[in-house]
Amino acid sequence: MTQEKQIQQLEKNLEDRKWRINNLYWIKDKNGKRVKFKMNWVQRYLFDNLWYLNIILKARQLGISTFICILFLDDVLFNSKDAGIIAHTLQDAQRLFDTKVLYAWNNLNPFLQKQFQVDAKNTRMLKFTRNGKSSSIYIGVSSRSGTVQRLHISELSTIDQKYPDKAKEVRTGALNTVQKDQMVIIESTAKGRQGIFADMAQESLKLQREGVDLTSMDYKFFFFPWFFDPSYKIDDPVIIPREVNDLLDEVEKTTGIKLTRAQRAWYYKKRLNQRDQMKSEYPSTPEEAFAASIEGSYYGKQMDLLRERHKITTVEYDPSLLADTWWDIGIGDTMCIVFTQTYGMQIRIMDYYENSGEGMAHYAKVLNEKNYAYGTHNAPHDIEVREIGTGKSRLETSRELGIQFNVVEKLSIADGVEAVRNTLPFCWFDKEKTDTLVKALEEYRKEWDDDLGCWKDKPLHNWASHPADAFRMLGVGHQRVHPLGAEIVDPEIQEMEDLKRIEELNKNINPFAL
Repeated sequence: MTQEKQIQQLEKNLEDRKWRINNLYWIKDKNGKRVKFKMNWVQRYLFDNLWYLNIILKARQLGISTFICILFLDDVLFNSKDAGIIAHTLQDAQRLFDTKVLYAWNNLNPFLQKQFQVDAKNTRMLKFTRNGKSSSIYIGVSSRSGTVQRLHISELSTIDQKYPDKAKEVRTGALNTVQKDQMVIIESTAKGRQGIFADMAQESLKLQREGVDLTSMDYKFFFFPWFFDPSYKIDDPVIIPREVNDLLDEVEKTTGIKLTRAQRAWYYKKRLNQRDQMKSEYPSTPEEAFAASIEGSYYGKQMDLLRERHKITTVEYDPSLLADTWWDIGIGDTMCIVFTQTYGMQIRIMDYYENSGEGMAHYAKVLNEKNYAYGTHNAPHDIEVREIGTGKSRLETSRELGIQFNVVEKLSIADGVEAVRNTLPFCWFDKEKTDTLVKALEEYRKEWDDDLGCWKDKPLHNWASHPADAFRMLGVGHQRVHPLGAEIVDPEIQEMEDLKRIEELNKNINPFAL
């Protein structure tokens, strides 16, 4: 073929977007080797099925971020679109830009590069002019100014958990820079049930399951579980514990997918390494992904265990038992009340109420309307603080309204958190009446220190703080109100402790001494 015909064939091929994606761009593979980008099965599926607005819940290492960066760079070069890439930190955004976008551009065929006038090329932007039309691709952690036709938001769930203010900025700012009928792709692993990503993903999943015809303003839901990747398998002889086989049997029933022994072996070995993060990093179903513990969560593991043991269920009020209440007293803020009944070692959390901007008379009325037979009412030490306007403390005001409070011992937040952790294994929650409280206990987490790159040793003050503070009164004060006795141990806790001791013993065995 002559050079002229080669150029003619290239010009024809360049009109085909799929051909361009599969033939023009170079990337570094997982081993750091320079390879030509070819769409894998996940990337082909996305290429053929993307909508205007897209939200992707995924397992790790499927090449989705790489694909989106290449796709958007191609749109910038050949369709004169403006594109933005947002990640949870500037460092991560920079990594995407350097390793995906800049690398692909720098390795583009020189003949093609000459077709573009480079107007800007720096650590955060590429800007081109071709045939009199300008286009650009940039990175950041948020965006309010300007407009784009393509927007990629990476790991929005991580932004939710570590930088909640940035997540709000993404929703109100960056998402509003995308014009109608253009494209947004949000991709993330899940980090708990709460947050903007969880809300958006679960809403789009609901639309998908209901079979609703999407408008250009609805998000299309994509889910890619770990077992869709053909490389996630090992053929080595592995003894898979019954517990893991039972879990994967349930996955097969739920999904209708038959898992091979090699896939099961891979899952077991990966689970040993990932531990609590397995559900988040390599989920089998959307529900499992969102059930994963939130990073930095104070009570995530304990709440996961309660769900696994079906202790978030229906908890009815028992007229033969007295009800106790546990309060967080807000001064001009949210007031929270946890309602419990105790029977033996069972702490039954049967009800929950919160409100704000109301006086004690309102809450006295709420107690009366519940029509429970009350035992004790328990509040934090700040109920004794006198209010400037009346000169009375809320403790005194409550007594006048017929509520006799016990003042719970004042402990440090760390000691209170530990008390809650020790109390939770004894608890059963009503799944409907205490739904807000359950979500708050799952969401209650440490504040992230961006400068040091670690969790601070103090709680993040958000909507979950007040319900969690009320429950901390239960953790600290319950033993005094209902002493269980030091000799009584929850058999489930005892079983876990026994397993831990066995594991520790096995770690110390020298196999060569046997």
